[in-house]
Amino acid sequence: MLRATGLTPADLEKPLIAVVSTYSNVTPCNMHLRDLAAAVQAGVREAGATPIEGNTIVVSDGISMGTPGMRASLASRDWIADTIELFVRGHSFDGVVVLTGCDKTIPAAAMALARMNIPGLALYGGSIMPGRFQDRDVTIQDVFEGVGACAAGKMTREQLKELEGKACPGAGACGGQFTANTMATALAFLGIASMDGTDLPALHPGKPAAAEDAGRAVVALVKEQRLPRQIMTREAFENAIAAVMLTGGSTNAVLHLLAIAREAGVRLNLSDFDAISRITPVLADLKPGGKYAAPDMTLAGGLRLVAQRLKGQGRLHDGLTVSGHSMHAEADAAQERAGQQVLRTWDQAIKPEGGIAILKGTLAPDGAVAKLVGHDRRQHVGPARVFDNEPDAFAAVREGRIQAGDVIVIRHVGPAGAPGMPEMLAVTAALVGAGLGDSVALITDGRFSGATYGFMVGHVAPEAARGGPIGLIEDGDVITLDIDTRRLDVAAPLDQRLKRYQPKPPVESYGVFWKYTQLVGSASEGAMTHPGAI
Repeated sequence: MLRATGLTPADLEKPLIAVVSTYSNVTPCNMHLRDLAAAVQAGVREAGATPIEGNTIVVSDGISMGTPGMRASLASRDWIADTIELFVRGHSFDGVVVLTGCDKTIPAAAMALARMNIPGLALYGGSIMPGRFQDRDVTIQDVFEGVGACAAGKMTREQLKELEGKACPGAGACGGQFTANTMATALAFLGIASMDGTDLPALHPGKPAAAEDAGRAVVALVKEQRLPRQIMTREAFENAIAAVMLTGGSTNAVLHLLAIAREAGVRLNLSDFDAISRITPVLADLKPGGKYAAPDMTLAGGLRLVAQRLKGQGRLHDGLTVSGHSMHAEADAAQERAGQQVLRTWDQAIKPEGGIAILKGTLAPDGAVAKLVGHDRRQHVGPARVFDNEPDAFAAVREGRIQAGDVIVIRHVGPAGAPGMPEMLAVTAALVGAGLGDSVALITDGRFSGATYGFMVGHVAPEAARGGPIGLIEDGDVITLDIDTRRLDVAAPLDQRLKRYQPKPPVESYGVFWKYTQLVGSASEGAMTHPGAI
């Protein structure tokens, strides 16, 4: 049958390398991956192996945001990992390269590589370039905030339409240190993706050559039998977490790194993120909380410069990478652009600790993830404004029913409850656009886009659908968020309410979302659909 596909006997004597792409023209993040896959295959052939192409799905967070389709995003992460495993194991390939673009495809690639533990690597499709609007760089984040600004009368509909048309100028993943670039950073520091291939934006003229390098690299991994679990060690995960904190990365990194670690058989928990965040300052002035877009980081010196900053403080573990160079060697090769202002030095930090904190308390016995980027608040005490879905909360913001000092609570949107743990970007961006970003807090058992910033706490666990205290909150309850004490508490008779609490019926009774509801675990453990290798 392989002969029927055009392969020769000589081809079949060589290692067979799966080149799995998440190509789709539904999203700019992935629409160029078909061409990059061809370049990877050329590199594989040059290195003396035989490439065989396959593909899997993608769900665009940016397109599905604020719609029922957003529930498919996180669920797709595990299904993508599953389909890669089935394709590779079903055909007994010797190695694999996974090309990624949109948010969930990146952790899914690492999950599949760790799970299968055959020689392989991930190649990130790269960041989109920023658009230009009113003489400034803009990203998808500006569009979502523009919706709130338009609703508040601060922007006309015509201006919003013009912004929408200019924010995404071509191929590539969302252009700040949002989830795609955050997870691409994490995979490079895990050692399972090369720094050159990760750094280059999607349409950089050097991107095809980087893809060819990935093809040659996977063949070397096969010959040396260097396996993903030899690369993705406990120390590598600590490197990845430190890089996420230093760059002010997305809270989704917590969810995804927990899942990747379980696939790799590495014990990792929420407290590890908090411990590393406490001793790792934010040095990158990147969107969403900062000034610059991801391609600016590449020009400043890229991920090797991030590695150099960490190594200079004794905070970078050495270890294997798929490039063939050690992590310390990558750091030593950094070339910083003179006068760059994107990545500061350790003694000129933007924030003294990382961009993420882990909270626990009466509202989150199993933990919650707070975002510290884009604001300087350490505590918020205010009355709850409770919603059982994001559209109702968004409407309340748009109609002016949210006041300064409020704590918006959005629940029943966790992994099992939504199902699918949708991101709350529409409502958080609307708050910023309405001028409430500095005076309102939000907590949810859902999650946030990497483009979100402000005093936001997500991943509250247990979630409402699994009996979590967040399901017992009522309007007016006083909620306290305290970063210094790492507490998330509510002043309310929760034990009394629990006695009369009636859980909501499942949202789905059949199909993929029903299946996901039955399988998915807690966000505090990565929201996985199987136990992992631990």
